Amino acid sequence: MKKNEIKILDCTLRDGGYYNNWDFSKELIDEYLKAMSAAKIEYVELGFRFLKKDIYLGPCAYTSPSFLETLNIPKNLKIGVMINAKDITSNNLSKVEIDKYFLDLPKKNKVSFVRFACHLSEIQKIIPLCNKLNQKRITTVINLMQISEIEDREVENITKILAKSKLDVFYFADSLGNLEPHNIVHISNLIKKNWKKDLGFHAHDNMSRALINGVAAFNNGINWIDTTVTGMGRGAGNIQTEFALLQFSEYLNKNSDISLLLKLIEKRFAPMKERYKWGANPYYYLAGQHKIHPTFIQSMLNDLKLEPTEMLSAIDNLKKGEGRNFDRNLIDVGKKIYKGQTKGTWSPKKLIKKKDVLIIGSGPSSFKHSKAIENFIKKNKPFVIALNTEKTIQEKLIDLRVCCHTLRVMSDVSIFKKISQPLALPLDRLPIDQKKEFKKLKILNYGLEVRAGKFSFGEKSSITPNSLTIVYALSIANSGKSKKIYVSGLDGYPIDDPRRHEMDETLKLYLSTKNRSDLISITPTRYKIKSSSVYANFN
Repeated sequence: MKKNEIKILDCTLRDGGYYNNWDFSKELIDEYLKAMSAAKIEYVELGFRFLKKDIYLGPCAYTSPSFLETLNIPKNLKIGVMINAKDITSNNLSKVEIDKYFLDLPKKNKVSFVRFACHLSEIQKIIPLCNKLNQKRITTVINLMQISEIEDREVENITKILAKSKLDVFYFADSLGNLEPHNIVHISNLIKKNWKKDLGFHAHDNMSRALINGVAAFNNGINWIDTTVTGMGRGAGNIQTEFALLQFSEYLNKNSDISLLLKLIEKRFAPMKERYKWGANPYYYLAGQHKIHPTFIQSMLNDLKLEPTEMLSAIDNLKKGEGRNFDRNLIDVGKKIYKGQTKGTWSPKKLIKKKDVLIIGSGPSSFKHSKAIENFIKKNKPFVIALNTEKTIQEKLIDLRVCCHTLRVMSDVSIFKKISQPLALPLDRLPIDQKKEFKKLKILNYGLEVRAGKFSFGEKSSITPNSLTIVYALSIANSGKSKKIYVSGLDGYPIDDPRRHEMDETLKLYLSTKNRSDLISITPTRYKIKSSSVYANFN
């Protein structure tokens, strides 16, 4: 294999979509394709080919034939999509469904290659699909994930099997971002014992080694290298395309022009990076050290917005448990953990009945108006519920804390051990190892079941549409037969934040629910709920 055979595969819109739900504008995509064309990058992975999901995702999540028809694709680009093998192997799809989603190609097919993201156990189930795509003159690629967790003998065995298939390119991915150059050399040598065709490498930059690992891969005969613009990709991101073009310039097309790419970065990607904050940092570094899946870090930074102490505590807990495999249940806890009936043991009526309730949220307005909120509490004497470890008001004014998000529970357990208030949480839903951490705390076990489109308030448990902590607090207040529910710090996300839609829909559903308590925000909020002012004269 000659060094001048290097092929850079840019997968910005696929891997980068983990930050914006694959919702890239057509204008950005067209500019991006022009930049790739000018830089003489031959292979561009435009997105995933997901099965239909019950949430909004942008066009690059599905990369449908009809969407591809709307794009101005330069002739010198080969366009590809990625398919999660899990979508095929775990959904019991019929042959008709597989053909519909993955094999039926339009007459004017614009997809040149298809890449399957596979765990080791999924590869043999995907080979027949690869063979069928090959018959349609589609270049087929398998990307073996989490290579660092696979034993040498298993690597050799699977490459022996793949060598008998029609697969065109075999990739391995440093999914946990913890490999070093000598590991890359060792793994590639294992693979090359039986695999004689093109070999690819997908790096993650958790420990700031993505580029140096890419160089090691190339120098050891790996001729496909994944990159993304500014490194935009899941977790800490990937090898930066602009750096790779400079690093490998002597092996690339001499007419490569990166000026359009640099303009694109300045105009489009630099502002996005400022917003979403991908790239290496100490938390991703720790994740790499302890073999923690980087998506945990991404979710804690971007979705939960944990403080540094909370981040470090959560990482410390994850390294004790199953941090290697990303479990979306720990992020989107309502998906599985809170499905099915549950029985709590605590009735909020004992503390709340016929009282007004004030829920203290974590929005900036709670801090800004903290003194006024304290005066409101002293004057009106509501039952005060604080979300998680919220500390904007005096501890003595808080009657109860609530927490239900698994990652928050993990990150905050050390803080909860230091506070005096009882803590309400759905104890029965937590993993056994987490329950042990709460033995010495005063836990009020209020049950939670998540069921889409449903609010129902029982005596010792509730049914809610999701597992947001504010929703859990509303359930407790309603179960306790509160008179009114006041909230502070429910500021709301900007209109373009995907979390805004979820909360808008949740509040809309709550307000349509019969026999619910009235909801009033006493600090500024973006949401369509009743509002008053913490500075008003409440009687």
